[in-house]
This record gives sequence, structure tokens and C-alpha cells, in this order.
Amino acid sequence: MDTVYTHGHHESVLRSHRWRTAANSAAYLLPALRPEATLLDVGSGPGTITADLAGLVSRVTATEVSEEALGLARAELTARGVANADFAVADVHALPFPDGSFDVVHAHQVLQHVGDPVQALREMRRVARPGGVVAARDSDYAAFVWYPRVPALDDWMALYQKVARGNGGEPDAGRRLLSWARAAGFTDVTATSSTWCYASPEDRAWWGGMWADRVLRSAMAEQALATGAATADDLRRISEGWWEWAADGDGWLSILHGEILCRV
Repeated sequence: MDTVYTHGHHESVLRSHRWRTAANSAAYLLPALRPEATLLDVGSGPGTITADLAGLVSRVTATEVSEEALGLARAELTARGVANADFAVADVHALPFPDGSFDVVHAHQVLQHVGDPVQALREMRRVARPGGVVAARDSDYAAFVWYPRVPALDDWMALYQKVARGNGGEPDAGRRLLSWARAAGFTDVTATSSTWCYASPEDRAWWGGMWADRVLRSAMAEQALATGAATADDLRRISEGWWEWAADGDGWLSILHGEILCRV
């Protein structure tokens, strides 16, 4: 099933994705890594997590669905002087690697955007070596919680759910990772969760400002307008709601992520 990537690669999106590190986004995986391991990073995005992981294993291979998207990771790893990396354009539903090619296969915030997450996990399993690890972490949008109540943010959630599902994705992927792994044939799965929390004035300004921009300028905004899911006035009101939340001294927001560590 074909899907459309909801977020796109506008600067407001990359601002968020470049904040991600192995420490804040893949902590559940780190104890399983070994210096001699080879690692496939599926959907590497701008490459900040990939670059961190490269420092913990012998070699990483970063993949994205297009040369343009892959160029973001290539630029990040080059700027950091990462020398133990390869790059490949790849569709996770049909990875262009032989069976048993990698010790670790990792995907962060990928399965929520693909047409068939079970097939994606089957492919990730296929290219993992016996005794290796397949790891995935995805947020769960319906489990986002925030305070204080800002009506425009309820509208944002409803809009995001509508646009993401219209694009063929599953925005509440976090809670489904274990079921997808079992359907893909894994029998040794450790399922966990972790959160990101934004509550300081600096974090609120960063997160709220980032989404205030994304609602107006990212691919999601274009898709919402093109499909009639929202009007320009709707988007402006939601953007203002993010600024309202960010300016509130009591503002707090937490994002739940599901995680799976699957032994092959």
C-alpha cells in the first residue's frame, strides 16, 4: 500500500528531528549494542541518531526512501566526520539486502508512516542475522497529554489523526508495536515504553514554536488544505493555540512512545 509521508522535510520538521539523539530516542536499544556489530538504520531522517549509533558499532548503513531524503543523513554524518557509514535508498517493505546482513536493524518513528508495518518488520527480520536484534520505537499520538487545556490543541490532534490516516499511516503506532511484531513472526519480544516531556519555559518555547510553524508551513499543512481537512483560518487558529500553550507558565506536555526489542 502506498503512503504519503505526513511530515515532509520543511525546516520546522527538521528542527524537531535534529533534536533526536541515541540517548533520548533509542535508550532501550543501547544495552544490546556491541562494538563489533553492524547496524541498519531504516528511515534515518536527518541522521542525528544514526551518527550517534555509528559511534557505538563497527558500521552503520542508513536508508531513506529517496536520494533527497538520504542526503540529509549523508550531510549530517559527513559534517560529524563519521567514516563507518554506508547509504542506500530503500523501501522497508522490500529491503535491498541479502538475508542475515546485519546484527542490528533499527527504525525510529518509521512504522507509523508505512503502508504495511507487519511486512516492514518481516523484512527487518529477514535482513537481521540469527541471534541479532530488530528494534523499533514509535510515538502514540492519542496518548499525547498536555496541560492546560487549550481547545485549539484538541483540534490539532483531531486534524493530525485525520491527515495521517488519510495518508495511509497509523498515528497511534506505539501501542501496536508488540502486536505487529508478533504478527511478523517474532516470538522473543521485549516491549517497553518511554516518554519525552516538555515543561520548562525553554522546552515549551521550542516545542510549541516548532508545531506552530509546522501547522502553517510543513507538508502536513499542505495536505490538510489540499484535502479539505482544514482551512487556512483553521491552521492559523491551531498555530496560535500552540503559542498560547507555550506561553503558559503551567504548560506541560508528555509524549508516549512504544518500543520493541526483538531477538531473531
